[in-house]
Amino acid sequence: MASLYRPFAACQAAMCAPSLHSMLARLFPDRFVPVLLATILLASLLPVRGTAVPVAQGISTAAIVLLFFLNGVRLPRDEVLHGIRNWKLQGGAFAFCFGAMALLGACAHALAALFLPATLALGFLFLGILPSTVQSATAASSMAGGNVAASVVAAALLNLAGVILSPLLFALLAGSAGEIHGAAALRIVAILLLPFIAGQLVQRWLRPWVVAHRGLATLMDRSAIATAVYVAFSAAVVGGIWHLLDAREIAIVFGAVAILLALAFGGAWMLGRLLALARADRITLLFSGAQKSLAVGAPLAATLFPSATAGMVLLPILVYHMAQLILSAWIAPALSGD
Repeated sequence: MASLYRPFAACQAAMCAPSLHSMLARLFPDRFVPVLLATILLASLLPVRGTAVPVAQGISTAAIVLLFFLNGVRLPRDEVLHGIRNWKLQGGAFAFCFGAMALLGACAHALAALFLPATLALGFLFLGILPSTVQSATAASSMAGGNVAASVVAAALLNLAGVILSPLLFALLAGSAGEIHGAAALRIVAILLLPFIAGQLVQRWLRPWVVAHRGLATLMDRSAIATAVYVAFSAAVVGGIWHLLDAREIAIVFGAVAILLALAFGGAWMLGRLLALARADRITLLFSGAQKSLAVGAPLAATLFPSATAGMVLLPILVYHMAQLILSAWIAPALSGD
């Protein structure tokens, strides 16, 4: 084993490893970004096929149940109730996340439908109705000098609401394409809502353990997300996603996501100014309002859509999620230095 580290040690001595490490850190400031890229690559090269599909879907479902159970354990009810009193910040985050972003997603969907396959264009609407992230929004707010306690509360409120509100918003805005049938509604309740409620019920006993083992809980979270993405994207690859999309359409997806990111982060920052929020609260609104959660998006897509469709719908949120992590890690230090 030691021999495996000799080339690295020699490279480090020659000052090549530190420069490589710093370059990768600038490109991927959040370690989950390369994990997602590797997941997409693995699904593209070695997708789940044939008799392995039901097994993989079962593992993915179990991982999603665990993910939402842990979210229920983690999100603190007492802090939520206390933080609701900051109604201007929390109301602004709620309105921007589920109002402004949902409308931006609907507009992006309408425009993208002119140039992209219908299922892929629908992914932009799906992106818009998702709640904010939990860990990354709070971490970025802390790094930027924001109101960390309010960021935790905003994440909790948005994710509590998102479990129910996101599917309803999608059904409302997507029309016939977003119609939620009885089986899908039951899956949302059984796979997303009930585990979340169970986590809330046992929070008193398990939350101290989750907090004490934050690293392990985060690893379990991200493993569950990566599993859901791998299974969904495998089905899309088997269905021919890379044959259905050409370079022009992929470039359109990246361009549309870049525009959405600019409007989301710029709009959230301007809303904080219009609401005359204190600088720390404005930073919290920026990250809580503009970020979108793949932790909710991947399981919800797997619940709402057929396997072959879910991967295509997920593509915009996958790109957005990775881009928001990179952008947040770049601008947070700049905000803390202002």
